[in-house]
Amino acid sequence: MTKAAAAIPAPTEKTLADLTEGEVLARIFPRLPHADTELLGPGDDAAVLSAPDGRFVVTCDMMIQGPDFRLAWSTPHDLGWKAAATNLSDVAAMGARPTALVVAIAAPPSTPISVILGIADGLRHGCEALAPGCGVVGGDLSASEVLTLSITAFGDLEGRAPVLRSGARAGDIVAHAGRLGDAGIGLGLLFRFGVDSDGVPSRVHANALKVRYSQFVDAQLAPVPPIHLGPVAALAGATAMLDVSDGLAIDAGRIARASQVGINFDSEALGDKRELVLGGGEDHGLLATFPPGTTLPTGFRRLGVVTDQNGAVLVDGEPRVQAGWDPYRGWDGAID
Repeated sequence: MTKAAAAIPAPTEKTLADLTEGEVLARIFPRLPHADTELLGPGDDAAVLSAPDGRFVVTCDMMIQGPDFRLAWSTPHDLGWKAAATNLSDVAAMGARPTALVVAIAAPPSTPISVILGIADGLRHGCEALAPGCGVVGGDLSASEVLTLSITAFGDLEGRAPVLRSGARAGDIVAHAGRLGDAGIGLGLLFRFGVDSDGVPSRVHANALKVRYSQFVDAQLAPVPPIHLGPVAALAGATAMLDVSDGLAIDAGRIARASQVGINFDSEALGDKRELVLGGGEDHGLLATFPPGTTLPTGFRRLGVVTDQNGAVLVDGEPRVQAGWDPYRGWDGAID
């Protein structure tokens, strides 16, 4: 290498501060998926979607750097994928088919443009894999001190009544679809071993965990919930359903209180890691109740039964503390 060549500085990646909002959007739009229901997509003040059922479900969720993710652990692609997955699962939990997402991103101006484009790629791949036909139809960009994603998701009920949390009845079967406990284990591994000697989240340590414990770490950073089984459960007669995001026990308690019933889990069905299964979260599986005698749809497995004990969550008939994730308290006994 000559001295002249060595003196040439390496190219510096552009940041958000180097580009206008229009220039950033021009780079994002080609990476985003179109929605089958899209009549008018990004570019105007609002999108226009078809709603064949005459009704639609809508939900929103936020992911904020710090309480919800660590940039040392999650790649931009992971963030986009997880932002899609967590919202798609809420739509599926109503028995609806996801149709469209609206995405708002706020980030420090110093953020490299590749981070935003990586998030866009994750959104596209998440929609393609988990809910084909669902796309991003609009959103917003802004500046903030920490990276923040806010997603609004829409879904089509396809002529069915929505599946609510309040429909469970004593004697119903309690069943679950998707992974259970893996994401909680992954989070525990990241907090324990994905940090440096000072306890600071480390990309090097996290990458090593991804190689050795991919089943658990991937379940936390890029969950793969069974979105397609939401409408399947509705067609099978599910009486109540929700997305298990904050922990099986705490989310079961939400069905119990809304339906004024009890949820009694069978310890054998919960497996060897019962405490992690009950207290962990973020697998984003579907917890549902079905009428007695129902043949459970493929992908669902029986975990217990609905009782007449108003608001109670039990394991083998014994009361269970409804521990899990609370945004103002953090994890309560979930990941140790």
